[in-house]
Amino acid sequence: MTKLHLALKAEYFDAICDGTKPEEYRLANAFWKKRLIVGGERGILHRSFDGIVLTKGYPKRDDQSRRIELPWRGFIRKTITHPHFGADPVEVYAIDVSATKEPTP
Repeated sequence: MTKLHLALKAEYFDAICDGTKPEEYRLANAFWKKRLIVGGERGILHRSFDGIVLTKGYPKRDDQSRRIELPWRGFIRKTITHPHFGADPVEVYAIDVSATKEPTP
C-alpha cells in the first residue's frame, strides 16, 4: 500500500507535533476526493493508507527534523469555519493526525 504525503505550513506542523492540533483539514473538492475516496454511483469507500507523512513545507529528502510519520487513522467530512479557507463555512476532509510523535532526529 502507500502513504499519504501532506506538506504543511510551519504553524500547523508545529501544532501537530505539540499535540494541540488533532486534525488536518483539506478542502472537500474534486482533487482531494480523488485522493481520499474510492467509489462511484454504487457507493463510497474511504481509501486506506499505510500511514501519513507530514512535512514542514517541502524539506530536503534527508531533513528528518521537518518530517513526521503517523499511522493512518482515517478522516471524516465536516463543515468548518477557518481563517485559512475564508469567512464562510466550508466542507472539508478532517484527517485524523492525533497519534502524534516527535520528528525523527
